[in-house]
Amino acid sequence: MKSYFQMFARYNAWANAALYAAAAGLTDAQYRADKGAFFGSVHGTLNHLLTTDRVWFQRITGTAPTGTVPDRLNAILFEDFALLRAARVVEDARIVAYLDGLDEAAYQGSIHYRRVSTPDEFEQKLIEALAHVFNHQTHHRGQAHALLTGHGVAGPVLDLLQYQRFGIN
Repeated sequence: MKSYFQMFARYNAWANAALYAAAAGLTDAQYRADKGAFFGSVHGTLNHLLTTDRVWFQRITGTAPTGTVPDRLNAILFEDFALLRAARVVEDARIVAYLDGLDEAAYQGSIHYRRVSTPDEFEQKLIEALAHVFNHQTHHRGQAHALLTGHGVAGPVLDLLQYQRFGIN
């Protein structure tokens, strides 16, 4: 499981970098325009992705990242694109380092956490939580990709296969 999730962590960082590079081609008005996506705009969607990674990796690691851990999933952590982009790079590096540091046995463990929106408590297998985190990223990156192309900006190729063939550092 370790090599599997290490690959997804690195793919996640690669895909996020490509998405942010494309988003940098938007005007500020395009970046913030509510186009009816679940989190409205590219701005809202990218903030949501950072928000949820911070929430999930605080649950998974038991430690808070540098910066704000939000109390709602639609939090806008950064109004400024450059600051959001820099925070994304830091968070992706944190995720990669954490997964690199786990031994194989740790992947068979469980995590305990409370939901952001309710006081409900959960126990979940770590590998299930990690699968959710990376699937969630892919889901919302797809929305951001559609928003980019809707603004006439060429969306980057984000396929896992593209990463596996050409993106591995």
